[in-house]
Amino acid sequence: MTITFSPPVASPDDALHHEAAAKGNFEAAQSAVSALSSVLSGDADHDKILLRAAAGAGKSYALVRMVREAMDHASCTRVGVTAFANKQVFPLAGELGEELGASRVCLFVAEDRVPELPQNVLDHVSVATSTGTIPETCSVVLGTSHKMGAWGQRKRFLDHLGPAAGGELPFDVLFVDEAWQLPLHRYTTVEGLAPLSVGVGDVGQLPPIDPSQNPWRGDPGYNPYRAWPTAFEDDERTFTVDLPAVWRPTAAQLRLWRTFYGDWDRLDCVAGPGDRSIELPALTGAAAAVWASVATGDPTLLEVDGLPDPEAADIDPPLLGVVEELLVPLLEGGFTVVRRRYDGVGNPGDEVRTTSDSPSGDPLIVVLATRNQAVDDATAMVERLTEKYDLPEGVLLASTVDSWQGQTNAITVAIHPLSGADQLDEFNSAFGRLAVTCTRATHGLLMVARAGLNDLLGEAPARPGTPLGEPGNRSLPRQTHQRILATFSRATLKLDASDRDAG
Repeated sequence: MTITFSPPVASPDDALHHEAAAKGNFEAAQSAVSALSSVLSGDADHDKILLRAAAGAGKSYALVRMVREAMDHASCTRVGVTAFANKQVFPLAGELGEELGASRVCLFVAEDRVPELPQNVLDHVSVATSTGTIPETCSVVLGTSHKMGAWGQRKRFLDHLGPAAGGELPFDVLFVDEAWQLPLHRYTTVEGLAPLSVGVGDVGQLPPIDPSQNPWRGDPGYNPYRAWPTAFEDDERTFTVDLPAVWRPTAAQLRLWRTFYGDWDRLDCVAGPGDRSIELPALTGAAAAVWASVATGDPTLLEVDGLPDPEAADIDPPLLGVVEELLVPLLEGGFTVVRRRYDGVGNPGDEVRTTSDSPSGDPLIVVLATRNQAVDDATAMVERLTEKYDLPEGVLLASTVDSWQGQTNAITVAIHPLSGADQLDEFNSAFGRLAVTCTRATHGLLMVARAGLNDLLGEAPARPGTPLGEPGNRSLPRQTHQRILATFSRATLKLDASDRDAG
């Protein structure tokens, strides 16, 4: 067994960190707040405001701020807040309830979903399962697009609550969280609830419905499955601004994140060099080399040569066996993740240390795979290791990429979607799927693949791809794959016959 490394491209030398980076987000959010205020005051005629964010940019903070600013305006008496899924609406309801008080914030939810509400949300909101039970004191009503956009719901809101300050519609502003996950056909069911829609979200998320499966066969520029903001971004009545900084990644990951948001003017990182670290146990062999690379904060790609053939490109027990062999000494010896805390404007403060024998907060290690069968195999591995080492809850998890979007963890271990593939296709080259995989980790990212990615990308026929420029597909062409891989510290692990026999 031998392992060799090649370095990534140099880190950007123009990156801003700490308060200098965070300042860009505050300025962008303030411009969106100013646009909102101008519309409410009658000084602007925008009907859409879009606040575009990268993953981990602090968009929830910006959204809560905008709701608060709207409610402080004399021409706004009631706002609606919606998103595609309850897992997005519930935590936002809790944040708004803490900010504004339970008497002013109502979570409008299906009755069979009430048992799923966390106690820290229930403590800060009013809960209504029907329109008639929404308290008249509530000036903020939250619900999924399916609940808020049900047939006849606008009339029921008006009959029970009356019109908002605008005089005709139930809300003065409709805020849409995770806007790029809401397809156009769902947005059209809630658009008429307010004269102004404010969409906030990560443009790199996976849409809930594959936008390449366009059911509309008339106008090729219209696609009801596409994320709704893409239909309005170029409209003259739409105000659009980007949040130019991210809080989640290490400073060393910034060059990778910039490849996913390449059409932005700039992208900076609040975390500075040395603000995040991983303290490793004593390790030897390949595990020592691989985890040492991950611990630097550099995105790390491990390609494995000499494995037995997989069952399929995305069902690969031999490759998962290598992942398990790497995890075993790390879990046996125990590890610690260290992060620097920041104040509200990005100034660094004290350090927080989280050990694998007493985890808290976000999960420490998450193993991500793209297909359900692959994640079933990963889950079996996680259960086996958890039982063997009596791991506390939160040390080691497994998930599909699609299910894990919107979540955060310290270390991501992921099977690269191109591993074992013989060609690029719509699934293994989906922009959102790879972006979500690469943007979950706060401390370390390890991608694992069978050897041969360079050959695959070098020989793959040219194909169209528009990673950010919808309308069109959101599938990565080979050149974009190559640019992304160039940001990784790459290692090749060559197995010989004795290694395979031992496995």
